[in-house]
Amino acid sequence: MTDLVLDAPAQSAPPAAAAGTWLECIACGEQFAPFDAIRYTCDDCDGLLEARYADLPTFEDFSGEGVWRYSAALPFEEGVSLPEGNTPLHEVPRLRESVGVNRLRVKHEGMNPTGSFKDRGMTVGVRVARELGVERLACASTGNTSAALAAYGARAGMETLVLLPSGKVAAGKIAQASLHDARILEVDGNFDACLDIVQALAADGDVYLLNSLNPFRLEGQKTIGFEILERFYADYGAFPDRIVLPVGNAGNTAALFKAFRELVTAGELAPGEVPALTGVQAEGAAPMVEAVESGADEVERWDEVETRATAIRIGNPVNAPKALPGIRETGGTAVAVSDAEITDAQRALAGEGVGVEPASAASVAGLRKLRERGVVAVDEDVVCLTTGHLLKDPDAAFAAGEDPEPVANDVEAVRALLE
Repeated sequence: MTDLVLDAPAQSAPPAAAAGTWLECIACGEQFAPFDAIRYTCDDCDGLLEARYADLPTFEDFSGEGVWRYSAALPFEEGVSLPEGNTPLHEVPRLRESVGVNRLRVKHEGMNPTGSFKDRGMTVGVRVARELGVERLACASTGNTSAALAAYGARAGMETLVLLPSGKVAAGKIAQASLHDARILEVDGNFDACLDIVQALAADGDVYLLNSLNPFRLEGQKTIGFEILERFYADYGAFPDRIVLPVGNAGNTAALFKAFRELVTAGELAPGEVPALTGVQAEGAAPMVEAVESGADEVERWDEVETRATAIRIGNPVNAPKALPGIRETGGTAVAVSDAEITDAQRALAGEGVGVEPASAASVAGLRKLRERGVVAVDEDVVCLTTGHLLKDPDAAFAAGEDPEPVANDVEAVRALLE
């Protein structure tokens, strides 16, 4: 890694920059113009790219609402918007008490327009696609990415193609992509196989890739970090000690780490104030956890993955080279949880009125496990990120909830049941 550390110095705009923005390889440091050509990885070494800026904003430079409140930290002043962002940071007092931490808030990204955090990345990514003049957008998806891409592609009047693993995507998500007029291809393989195909199509120029391998997707997602810090500080006069989040492709982990690095470089955040990024995966799809626990520098791909938390059923997290330094630099960790623990956490969140899909509840399940192990201390202030809405996976919600009770068409029959 070149400079994926919290105390990296500010950078000056290189000759390749356009209006103070450029792309930089995190592996070899090569720099590229942001919009002169389509690129997802480094031309020289195939490393992951990041968007970089010569002028990093302070909190005072942010104004307005939603993702584009943070335009000073993004490549453009505005994007293709529905609008998105400005999601709630719920208080969950009973859950906080049962977990046993000082403060606990839940950042519910399921309240975005299409019901997941993916909208934040698409408002920026589809705007970049317009800048590049592409005609066809595409993604591989476990469901949420396809729903967001289809909606934002429709908003922009662009053709959209999505590849889904056959039989492995929740019905609510397929319905969204279908209604927004995406072309849907069901692949006889898992998500990672779908992504392999889409990457090959993108490399040949057939489509513009908008999975989180695209560095501009993560620019929109980093605004989650800005919102958490601003709201938490407004409520308590301090930043949270820890942010716990589900990990699939590890895009949010990478994006939040980037947001915090930029704020540290801008002098808005001390390195010691940065929340510990803590990733949670399902036991059946936990390559990031394996790497963190073993101290490995790289993630080893899992070819076989399985979990009811479909949104994180991923065996090859492409953003691991950005996310692993984020976890380690911030003093975080990673943990795997069972499907039963995820379902139990989903019920606990529902008991506070917060409805999420299974993958979202992984963050709370992970917090519970780390608290039981003593990794998370009783005096910590914690934010759990929930990434998708309850109705993204109605079948899972129904299975986790209580069954309806049959009753006769009679007041006394209902009263008898109540008694």
